[in-house]
Amino acid sequence: MADSSDPFSTVLPFQLPEQVRAFAEKGVSQARESYAKLKDVAETQNGTIEAVFTSASKGATDYSTKVFDFVKTNTSASFDFAQSLIGAKTLPDVMELWTSHAKKQIETLTAQTKELTELTQKVAAETVEPIKANASKIFKPAA
Repeated sequence: MADSSDPFSTVLPFQLPEQVRAFAEKGVSQARESYAKLKDVAETQNGTIEAVFTSASKGATDYSTKVFDFVKTNTSASFDFAQSLIGAKTLPDVMELWTSHAKKQIETLTAQTKELTELTQKVAAETVEPIKANASKIFKPAA
């Protein structure tokens, strides 16, 4: 007998037609498959982003270390130059020291700029590599 306190007790039993049931089950199945694919892509993307940030962070550290080494080298060269100027006895000696120092500094600056450029290119290539690898997995060429 129906419970009078239950508002749904008077509802007649209802059965869905088989076609509707099959359609609903197919929709749920497709939703599960889509979710699984989305989850896999999201996990792959997270791994890619972590690899990019790790590579960029390492590159920034390497770059900063290199710049700091250059600052130490250039500062030492400036102090050595100042000390040599103190020991100069004549104006021609001062001019020779000055031109020699300027020439060395230009050569050093050129070499340092080249090193920083190479390091920047290396860091950029290493940082982009995880993105390229992931893109090649996602966008497989058509055969």
